Amino acid sequence: MGADGEAREATPDGEPSAPVPLPAAPTEDQATAAKLVFGLLSDSRYAYRPKPLDDALSEQILERYLEALDGGKQFFLASDIKQFDRYGTLLDDAIRSGQMEPAYAIFALYRERVADRIAHARGLLHEDIFDFTADERFDYDREDAPWPADQAELDALWRKSVRNDWLRLKLAGKEPEGIRETLDKRYVNLLDNINELEGRDVFQTFMNAYAGAIDPHTAYFTPRTAENFNLSMSLSLEGIGAVLQKQDDMTAIREIMAGGPADKSGLLGPGDRVVGVGQGTSGPMEDVIGWRLDNVVEKIRGPKGSQVRLDVIPAKAGLDSEPVRVVITRDQVRLEDQAAKSEIYEIEGEGGMADRRIGVIELPGFYQDFEGRRMRLDDYASATRDVARLLRGFEDEGVDGVVLDLRNNGGGSLNEAIELTGLFIDDGPVVQVRESGGRISVEGDEDEGVAWAGPLAVLVNRGSASASEIFAGAIQDYGRGLVIGETTFGKGTVQNLVNLDRWPANEAERFGQVKLTVAQFFRVSGSSTQNKGVVPDIHFPTSVDATEYGESTYDNALPWTKISAVEHTRYGDFGPLLERLDARHHERVAGDIEFSWWKEDVERFRTESEKKWISLNEAERRTEREASEARREERQRIREELGLASDPLAELALSDDGLTANERDIATDTAREKAAEDRPDPLQHEAAAILADALNLLTSDGQLSSLVLPPTANAAHWTN
Repeated sequence: MGADGEAREATPDGEPSAPVPLPAAPTEDQATAAKLVFGLLSDSRYAYRPKPLDDALSEQILERYLEALDGGKQFFLASDIKQFDRYGTLLDDAIRSGQMEPAYAIFALYRERVADRIAHARGLLHEDIFDFTADERFDYDREDAPWPADQAELDALWRKSVRNDWLRLKLAGKEPEGIRETLDKRYVNLLDNINELEGRDVFQTFMNAYAGAIDPHTAYFTPRTAENFNLSMSLSLEGIGAVLQKQDDMTAIREIMAGGPADKSGLLGPGDRVVGVGQGTSGPMEDVIGWRLDNVVEKIRGPKGSQVRLDVIPAKAGLDSEPVRVVITRDQVRLEDQAAKSEIYEIEGEGGMADRRIGVIELPGFYQDFEGRRMRLDDYASATRDVARLLRGFEDEGVDGVVLDLRNNGGGSLNEAIELTGLFIDDGPVVQVRESGGRISVEGDEDEGVAWAGPLAVLVNRGSASASEIFAGAIQDYGRGLVIGETTFGKGTVQNLVNLDRWPANEAERFGQVKLTVAQFFRVSGSSTQNKGVVPDIHFPTSVDATEYGESTYDNALPWTKISAVEHTRYGDFGPLLERLDARHHERVAGDIEFSWWKEDVERFRTESEKKWISLNEAERRTEREASEARREERQRIREELGLASDPLAELALSDDGLTANERDIATDTAREKAAEDRPDPLQHEAAAILADALNLLTSDGQLSSLVLPPTANAAHWTN
């Protein structure tokens, strides 16, 4: 299936597919959607920081659109960019009128340039350029580089890129003919990915250039993208319960979700290839070879109770094998791998201190099934409900303290952040929200009582953002628990999804949705998390440089500001405790081999990342590879010697194989992922140990306890 449902031509093996025909201008629905987006983003009644759509913004939109298409500056020439300058002051008029021909003209040339580059790269595979004895390097980070001045400069860039791809595979032990075949297929697949883009993709990319020029977190979603976003928030969908991936021209099954229809049927497994899809128990089967992945997914998903027929080539069968017909009844599927999960750490007491059992809850996102909640379903997905259930389990297990792990939790539902905070405070304000007109409202927990009154810590890093920062900031402001880790992302704005179909009151989804910044949030202390983030009480080494990642790296992020505090309870003041906790932390990690290795790896990664280039000298690269393998083997030896838990990833003995994810055997690649998930987590263990330290110090030192914890019920829970 191609552009807006058109069929695509079959192509010979090893050759790129024919590009999907693209319109020269948006459809009528897209033109209407553009006007509606303009109305939202330029109106202070909706947008927190509206911007006039003028020539100045038009220039920014052009810059962001080009960055979205060719951020690595490896396709367009400087002369192309100069040619696009004429659009710089026209895009504002194009959006207002809904006639966005310039966006489609730019994309058409982009597609041509990609085809030219892929043809050039494939040609290089047959040239004598793969001697790696010279002292040459490949500068892979081109964000700040100028656009290539001419064809010769672009050719030189691609020559180094292809040579690097070849060298990686050579170092992995591949022979020249196998390398040539792998890379030729890789470059063809890259072009296929561009050729299968449709008019709706061009429209969404361009509208996101406009939305992103307003602020970093405003975005436009086509109807299909909006549906997928809502599914990710609700952690549920109706389908067969299988994760799919593109593998060459095929749609392959990457993972079977436990308890889903596919799992219960026993008829499908990882690596199986889906070549045909039919609806119901009879009727036509559609050949889906060469289809876009999202088009195949749309065919396989469907209402609970309905049936779907799949023609499947089993993983171990040849591609020319006869497909097996499988019929599966769709059902509601819960995305359990993205839900909260728990673990209990046994922390051995040091220096006469008591042993402690610390429960850890990993929360990857503040998810909520908004529709399920609206319909008052008993089992709708909710981060707060899941965490409350895990806390009840901890009560039954008799844990001494709880760590909530919010590392890399990018946020989600504001309501969930408020309700989750309510599990740990009796009642009171949680967050202040300032709308575009300046009105400030206070949102809080109105339910008396807590789900967990005992010792609490929150583990964060630079990837903890938005709702994570609301929760961590509230826990810190209330003195309810310790915040441990790195300074957080610094996203202090609130977004709402606005359905563009609500104004014409369409029955069908036609115009998409806008994720619109509508407010800024502030902690109960009055401080914003914007740009500055939440600063932890106990610091871990910085894993990501703040100049490379975080809200402060956006050129159009809102500035930090502060408003008045609101009255709230102070359960404790951990200030007098922090110096002793920090000293014990540093003493412990100095002897913690896993933590030391993690710190070494972070420092090595940051050093390599700062270079922004990689050597093309084989001897140098081989020395680096051998050092990495020797380091892995030595660590495994030390683990065995000390009786430490083994590293599952190291057990696989996997070095860089030079392949991309869709080039690997699916079973091998999923084994890598599983091993990475099961690796020892020294940061999580150390956070549990810090909380155990706090509990032990406050229990054993009455004077310190009286300074840290006022005589409240909370103090009793910390010191009993």
